[in-house]
Amino acid sequence: MTPVTSFKGKTVAVFGLGGSGLASCHALKAGGAEVIASDDTPAKLAEAARAGFITADLRTVSWANFAALVLTPGVPLTHPQPHWTVLAAKQAGVEVIGDIELFCRERKLHAPDAPFVAITGTNGKSTTTALVAHLMREAGYDTQMGGNIGTAILSLEPPAKGRVHVIEMSSYQIDLTPSLDPSVGILLNVTEDHIDRHGSIEHYAAVKERLVAGVQRNGTAIVGVDDHWCAAIADRVAQAGRNVVRVSVKHPVADGICLEGDTIVRVDSGARSRIASINEIGSLRGLHNAQNAACASAAVLALGVSHEMLQQGLRSFPGLAHRMEQIGRQGNVLFVNDSKGTNADAAARALSSFKDIFWIAGGKPKTGGIESLREFFPRIRKAYLIGEAAQEFAATLGDVPHEISKTLEEAVPHAARDAQASGVGEPVILLSPACASFDQFPNFEKRGDRFREVANALPGGLTPP
Repeated sequence: MTPVTSFKGKTVAVFGLGGSGLASCHALKAGGAEVIASDDTPAKLAEAARAGFITADLRTVSWANFAALVLTPGVPLTHPQPHWTVLAAKQAGVEVIGDIELFCRERKLHAPDAPFVAITGTNGKSTTTALVAHLMREAGYDTQMGGNIGTAILSLEPPAKGRVHVIEMSSYQIDLTPSLDPSVGILLNVTEDHIDRHGSIEHYAAVKERLVAGVQRNGTAIVGVDDHWCAAIADRVAQAGRNVVRVSVKHPVADGICLEGDTIVRVDSGARSRIASINEIGSLRGLHNAQNAACASAAVLALGVSHEMLQQGLRSFPGLAHRMEQIGRQGNVLFVNDSKGTNADAAARALSSFKDIFWIAGGKPKTGGIESLREFFPRIRKAYLIGEAAQEFAATLGDVPHEISKTLEEAVPHAARDAQASGVGEPVILLSPACASFDQFPNFEKRGDRFREVANALPGGLTPP
């Protein structure tokens, strides 16, 4: 745990008592603050009370003595309208921050030079976070990984000299971290997502930009420049005096890092040098994973990892659960769990990586549906549509063979039957929903786990991939 000493002797309200909220309560208390814990869910309040915290309905207490409101990132800060706690805090002149802001203040107080890698992007941030952490551990560093990828940042060991924190950050978390100052910041990409929480793509991109704009003066901002939003961000961050490494896997770069075949290459004033190869690394299949690998490589090189250790680490990377995860085979049929593909752009990355796809898609739809995936429709042998989006997706697919399966329990055996009967050499059953999970599952992890369970329950089960 990271004790939060910056609020010692002060009273802090914490709203939202999930994993990060409860971790914030413990960290603040350990650092000497008085915590008032609150949540709209009675069960969460009861859990906090059992843990020894004062709980209250923040509608009924005075805000005069609060030094800050620590807000869970799942609660709206600005759009579609600020949460009532945000309005109450502003009226009382109380700052609204998140748990990563608490970490940043502790780092600034106690270990400002401790390596801190912050990673964001519409897609690929979890894989890149896991890969950076893996590379640093393989190189022998004391490495702490957390944030949006799962473990609350304040549950990790505190910042210290020689200890590397590798933290995935959503746009919601960036919004709540005004003093974000990583030593290495990575912005992978920006495509339309979470507009309901940011109001516009322009605001969403501006929030993402803050992560790389805030890198320390002697730090490194790594920006994937294969979309126009990030290309413009890279230019602005460089003009502000930060060290920017531009990364492209689609085009050559004059200075930065790019992809030549299966080789990650550094370009320095036109001079090219090999960084690493990703040839035949199954966990880094596809152009999107090439971008993840290139950005992760730039990050660890900036932290002093050797080219030799980088290459060894890339080859030993096991991949990320629920993201292009090869869960097994049945004969020549490969089953791939990409449940983390929760929007069309993420699904495009999976669809671009295979041919002869038996595609399981659907769930709680997002803005734009799957219209943007039309270029990949020729790869789809048949689609199996589930959840709320099934009818909408069926209309978009048109003449592409498809069925309304409604549930994973129905879709998986139907896809297995059709793949085995297809006669193609390497059929792939791909769960990449292009949707949120919330209509049928509490999160994408549960959805991916259920896919694995149903696949393993097929007659004969699965063999290792």
